[in-house]
Amino acid sequence: MCGICGYVSKKRITQEQLRIMNDTMYHRGPDDHGEEVFVGQSDYIVGFAQRRLAILDLSPLGHQPMHSQDGRISVVFNGEIYNFLELKEEMKYYSFKSSCDTEVIIAAYLKWGIDMVDHIHGMFAIALYDRKTEDVYLIRDRIGKKPLFYWLEDGNLVFASELKPIMKCPGFKGEIRQDLLSRFLYQQYITAPDTIFKDVYKLEAGGILKFHQGEIRKWKYWDIKDVYHKMAADPVTSYEEAKEGLKGRLRKSVVSRMIADVPLGTFLSGGYDSSLVTAMAQEFSDKPVKTFCIGFDVPRYNEAEYAKEIAKYLGTDHTELYISEKEMFDLVSSIPQYYDEPFADNSQIPSMLVSKLAKKDVTVALSGDGGDEFFCGYNVYDNVALAQKLEVPGAIAHALGQIPVGSGRLIDRMPTKVKVLAANSNPETKTQLVADGYLKAAAAFVTGDESFDDSILYPYESRYEVNNFQVRRMLLDMDTYLPEDILVKMDRASMKYSLENRCPIMDTEVMEYSFRIPHRFKYYKGDKKHILKDIAYDYIPKELLERPKTGFGVPMDEWLRGPLKEALLDYSSTAFLKQQGLFHEEYVPKFINDYIMKGDGGPGTGANFSKIAWSFFIFQQWYSYYRML
Repeated sequence: MCGICGYVSKKRITQEQLRIMNDTMYHRGPDDHGEEVFVGQSDYIVGFAQRRLAILDLSPLGHQPMHSQDGRISVVFNGEIYNFLELKEEMKYYSFKSSCDTEVIIAAYLKWGIDMVDHIHGMFAIALYDRKTEDVYLIRDRIGKKPLFYWLEDGNLVFASELKPIMKCPGFKGEIRQDLLSRFLYQQYITAPDTIFKDVYKLEAGGILKFHQGEIRKWKYWDIKDVYHKMAADPVTSYEEAKEGLKGRLRKSVVSRMIADVPLGTFLSGGYDSSLVTAMAQEFSDKPVKTFCIGFDVPRYNEAEYAKEIAKYLGTDHTELYISEKEMFDLVSSIPQYYDEPFADNSQIPSMLVSKLAKKDVTVALSGDGGDEFFCGYNVYDNVALAQKLEVPGAIAHALGQIPVGSGRLIDRMPTKVKVLAANSNPETKTQLVADGYLKAAAAFVTGDESFDDSILYPYESRYEVNNFQVRRMLLDMDTYLPEDILVKMDRASMKYSLENRCPIMDTEVMEYSFRIPHRFKYYKGDKKHILKDIAYDYIPKELLERPKTGFGVPMDEWLRGPLKEALLDYSSTAFLKQQGLFHEEYVPKFINDYIMKGDGGPGTGANFSKIAWSFFIFQQWYSYYRML
């Protein structure tokens, strides 16, 4: 685990400048660092750098950049290759000098070329330089567990695990993508390939970028839609066979993620996914697995008591820590430093706190991420199933809603749930159920115009070629919400404390096998994640697991209308907005004032828009941190 950065450029970027870029990611790799500059056969100069968090082979033999024995190949790599031992056995003719997985990437490339991506399984962001062909490749893992950004300008390429190194690169201007701000305010994150900056992109999950003497070619070697249809064409029709097949793959995945030369544990929230991963880890451990959970004094957020009971049943070495609201609040100021692109999922704060707790005892922590997206676990999947049943009445409500009534339309007087169904008329956004007021407000923050704008959503659902609304939404979440929210949240939260997070449910074999499992085994008579729960019951009594789903959160309204109120007002002042030139100078101050005043019992119309107000605050905090107005 580490952070990588580098460049392919005709501009002279010195090794010292590369080191400065690399050191912005010290938190990702405090154990070692390396920066090297290579002069190619063309006019391009290649620079590779890495900050290392040593997990496998703690010796200097794991140092990066790492080179092939003949000097042809150079690699910097962030992540873990979980099948590296099998690959080493397959390539035992190669004289390996280390016991780390980075060297396996080099050997695999020499054997298969860029098709090596079909053979390596894990979480990874790789930069590889082939001196023979003068090619530089950027490669990202299948589901997007590890981040990889790149900046293109005048035929030059700069890449990094985070945006900070790119921002430190000589000549970087950092022009903000104003056209993405409305979508960010609504979604709370920015989806690949876009970033907050012009000419800077995220390499998409399952993607490869090839740079050859100024020419760029990109393609995907693993795509959610294509893999889904390929695997779904060969379904496992027997429930017992599907259960045993999934269970076996999950057990294998957990075992492979327990390989480490440093202390390892698990995050245990008490939910199905983390409990199952922990139970399997304990199954294969000869001593109590270290487990970690944070608790809250607010009952609706607190799962610590459930986690404690499960830890006791499994016999783990459990550590829990109850967190005060002040401890959560104190982390707000550090959000832009470690989430160096605007990111407003407020569960990032509890995620940072549990990572901080775990880091005291371990360097690697397993988590249950991915279970909801691949096995139909979110509450929204109930809603989209209902929306599909009510599609015809919704279309009728949409038509009737256009009838003029007074100074408005009939739809303006309909209940919120009916409005959502009525507004759900675009075939490309059918599973993205929204109250149109949120979309209007998000758009108006930039334009001042409260016209309905569903381009803020993801208008490409037809690409999945799936009629079932639940399956379609699951695939959409795998393409967007999972890699760009959930995985970003945990990557930055854990790496803030130099902690590696591994996710067994997102193993390649598990993900691909999940597509062979019929949807009725995942969503059975309204029971979400049915087959995954059934496997969990093989390890843990049902009564310890069965309860309403909760989640991390912070008291946004209380903070924004309390200790953050003055900062929010400053960020939304006309003077600040005029100088900034990104948001509407009249609409935003009125919206924020209404939001705050409504919370105090005064007049206003923005009381229910805490999500947009929080996203706006987080953006402005990020902007002030990096732009220093």
